[in-house]
Amino acid sequence: MEQVSSPVDAVADNQEHDAAGSTALKKVFVKTYGCQMNVYDSERMEDALTQDGYVKTDDINDADLVLLNTCHIREKAAEKVYSAVGRIRKIKEKHAKQGRQVTIGITGCVAQAEGKEIMRRAPAVDLVAGPQTYHDISKMVARAEKGERVISTEFEIEEKFAKLPAPTKKQTIARGLAAFLTVQEGCDKFCTFCVVPYTRGAEVSRSVNQILDEANRLADAGVKEVTLLGQNVNAWHGSLDGQKWNLGELLYRLSDIDGIERLRYTTSHPIDMEQSLIDAHRDLPKLMPYLHLPVQAGSDRILKAMNRHHTKDQYLQIIERVRQARDDMAISGDFIVGFPGETEEDFEETLDVIRQVKYASAFSFKYSPRPGTPGADLDHQVSDEVASERLTRLQALLREQMTEFNQSCVGKEIDLLIEKRGKREGQVLGRSPWLQTVVVSGDASEISKTLRVKVSEAGPASLNAVRI
Repeated sequence: MEQVSSPVDAVADNQEHDAAGSTALKKVFVKTYGCQMNVYDSERMEDALTQDGYVKTDDINDADLVLLNTCHIREKAAEKVYSAVGRIRKIKEKHAKQGRQVTIGITGCVAQAEGKEIMRRAPAVDLVAGPQTYHDISKMVARAEKGERVISTEFEIEEKFAKLPAPTKKQTIARGLAAFLTVQEGCDKFCTFCVVPYTRGAEVSRSVNQILDEANRLADAGVKEVTLLGQNVNAWHGSLDGQKWNLGELLYRLSDIDGIERLRYTTSHPIDMEQSLIDAHRDLPKLMPYLHLPVQAGSDRILKAMNRHHTKDQYLQIIERVRQARDDMAISGDFIVGFPGETEEDFEETLDVIRQVKYASAFSFKYSPRPGTPGADLDHQVSDEVASERLTRLQALLREQMTEFNQSCVGKEIDLLIEKRGKREGQVLGRSPWLQTVVVSGDASEISKTLRVKVSEAGPASLNAVRI
């Protein structure tokens, strides 16, 4: 096996000289927007660049390379990128006067969707790279540093995961006890409000061997909690030794890995919620009782207009089956209000779903047309005033339910994996099986240990606990 040099060893092969003739390390600053998959991608780009001689910096003013890893889901996402580039351009110009080169790169879904337009509107940008091209990030940066404006937005997802270098054990340890592991990318659902199929491409699953190898490396580095990621993570499918696997079967196998104490996955689609995955929640103590299952709306008419491929009743039946498998399951969801054509009656159907499910957490937004999606061309767009008023009512109901769920945790005994120090002296933090932050007395020596605690108090977003 080819030996991978450490970040320190690699520096000797990739140093630059300052005006005084001394050597200085090249530094990279990465700003990540959006979902956990972007966090995972940012880490993998950092891994590749570190092995090419860069070191990570948290100070943008000190960086030789600035990467903005972007998300295209939210409204005016592209404009926020241009605004950020404008601020970075001033840093670039300042350093240029001092004879120092700063390279600016835009990666992620905005880069995929608007690469050529970014290059046209933002001359300060040197590099644009879509989500499936990160295996070539070092080569692209090297070209950009030589003065070439680089744009790469090809879809090569299988090559991406095969060629991205694995992080060193030291890098994995530095990132903490919990880690993300992307198993699936892209989307074939084509919801009419969503840009993901156009920016991440079709649904593609990583191989079983790739996933198991990465999970074992994480465990070997001391990672104790792994969250599997995918745009439609429960659409993952693979094969090994001629046998077909789905996500439930993959979780059974991951549960056998020594050292991994907790498993999670996100984000799921209702139509891919197979029985084997529900059974995994029943059978696997390591699989946390938490399910993020977006419904988006409660009206069948609006769900059809959204191209969601499921009805309100089908969604509620899935929730019932999941809770039959494990009665302490916490449900999280996504909601869009003000979709074109939504009436007050349609909105009441959404509120009815919320009342029946009783969510532990949720994300909710006003609909915003995304250029290039079918929803942007639909008639009967809902006014911003009406959508805002509906969102206020919906979020009030969700906050009430989240408070009730947190209060229901008081008195429960849980195993708490201590992940880091608390904000105050003498406190440490972990996360409950249902993802809330839990605060308990302790010190740094207990980080990585699992404590048995009893929840004593519930706040809006966190829990307090005492040791048992």
